[in-house]
Amino acid sequence: MFNRTKKLWASAVLLALSAPVFAQNGVNGLNTATTTLKTYIAPVTNITLVIGGIVGIVGAIRVYSKWNSGDQDINKELMGWGGSCVFLVVSALVIKAFFGL
Repeated sequence: MFNRTKKLWASAVLLALSAPVFAQNGVNGLNTATTTLKTYIAPVTNITLVIGGIVGIVGAIRVYSKWNSGDQDINKELMGWGGSCVFLVVSALVIKAFFGL
């Protein structure tokens, strides 16, 4: 019985001493993930800006064609396409600001 209790206490002490080692590996893992994630921020924001430019061009063509055809509901179309372009540009800036780049 005494031998079993001794083994139990020894296991508990070893487990308690190994916890900081696991925590250190977790911190290193988080630092690695953060560094890896920061490498993707610039390409993602560039792609977002390119998509915003394409949406702007498509929207401008659609609004122009509606305007030339004499459609009376141009303001609604203009606000929709313009709002989507502004959203994409602002989201790219927010992503850069969020990660401190």
